[in-house]
Amino acid sequence: MRDEARILVVDDESVIREGIRRILENNKYRVDVAASGQVAVERLQEDDFDIVVTDLKMPGMSGMEVLKAIRILQPDVPVIIITGYSTVDTAVEAMKNGAFDYLAKPFTPDQILGIVEKALGQRAMLLENFYLKKELKDRHGFDSFVGESKAMQKVYRRIIQVAPTDSTVMITGESGTGKELVARAVHRNSPRKDQAFVAVDCTSLAETLLESELFGHVKGSFTGAVQTKTGLFKVADGGTLFLDEVSNISLTTQAKLLRVLQEREVTPIGGTKPVPIDIRLVAATNRSLKEMVSEGLFREDLFFRLNIIPVDLPPLRERLGDLPILVGHFLQKFSREMGKEIRGMTPAAMACIERHSFPGNVRELENVIERAVVLAADDLIEEDDLELPSAAGEDDQLFCHFVPRTADELKETKRHVREQAVAPVERAFVLDALKRNDWNITRAAEEVGMLRPNFQALLKKQGISVREHSANS
Repeated sequence: MRDEARILVVDDESVIREGIRRILENNKYRVDVAASGQVAVERLQEDDFDIVVTDLKMPGMSGMEVLKAIRILQPDVPVIIITGYSTVDTAVEAMKNGAFDYLAKPFTPDQILGIVEKALGQRAMLLENFYLKKELKDRHGFDSFVGESKAMQKVYRRIIQVAPTDSTVMITGESGTGKELVARAVHRNSPRKDQAFVAVDCTSLAETLLESELFGHVKGSFTGAVQTKTGLFKVADGGTLFLDEVSNISLTTQAKLLRVLQEREVTPIGGTKPVPIDIRLVAATNRSLKEMVSEGLFREDLFFRLNIIPVDLPPLRERLGDLPILVGHFLQKFSREMGKEIRGMTPAAMACIERHSFPGNVRELENVIERAVVLAADDLIEEDDLELPSAAGEDDQLFCHFVPRTADELKETKRHVREQAVAPVERAFVLDALKRNDWNITRAAEEVGMLRPNFQALLKKQGISVREHSANS
């Protein structure tokens, strides 16, 4: 209905912005305004709109860039471009990029109202034939994902919308939610699918090594550079580069990364000649980059460069309707792999699954089901096969009877509980590795597949002194 239509007006000039708002609100439309392209894109990431009216020439993010972002974020939303720079070239370019229509300043109230009415008519037809309804109908998942909850349907839609483009994608979500699966799904559904997909774990390498891995280096450029190395940016040329846990990159490396993304060329460490690159960048993090920006830990300009198309993965606790589907999927997978005939779970076992909070999300659920299939003595999974704490068991022991009263206190309490749960595992992990390797840190790190500095960081975190332990062993 016309009086329910929600319209976003984007213009850096307050007189124009507020003038359009008054015209539209006087005619029963709901109107939101944004004073810049960047603010508009943030609003479009959070809310749904029926029409966007945007100025073409704005400082920072132009109306054309806003238009391109809308074609990915909300592809069915008609965009009306308004400008005082009325030329045939800009009109043609705007229409080629998917604008519904083009209106030159100055314009009358009747002109803006008429074009809005026509845009709403087009939107109504688009919604009747929205291609994603057919794409996702009768599916229990998408690509490598399993689940049909509304939260996951939103993720699938975003992947399908962004995959055909070259726009940078930022995937956020807790550990174990499947961020790399999203990155691979974007790649597999893109025009670059036949080219390389290169994944980099930004937590597994020290700063100097990470720069060498990403940008490459010239022989002799630093101690240990015994030969020239091609960086992963160049290895991924023509394909997709996935930077996992990008929040762990130092500010120095962030500056170099920003320059590479801006210039689309990379200079190896010790080199003088930049090399052009053609990559699609996908980044992921389990931390809030906005918070890191406010704390001075992450560059704001790099954040805006990376956060063009966000994909937020819901934790398992927010998609509990998918639990039965996921459990069935993993039961089939591991029964087949292990040559067992597992028909399902007992009601008590399924109730235990439903009670568990799964802080490790889908990855933890997968591990639990794999263990249960291994331990099952019959064709039904029993509660004991899961080896999960009971409803009043270990989980309660981790909680210190502190009830949070604000969102910040809740966030801090959850972080503390997770750290308490992980700490014993990390401590046992490093101690066992050291014992197997006669308390030699280098050999222990190599055996478990970690860099020595990262292994030492775990030792320091757990307060473990190799000298004291080896002397007492």
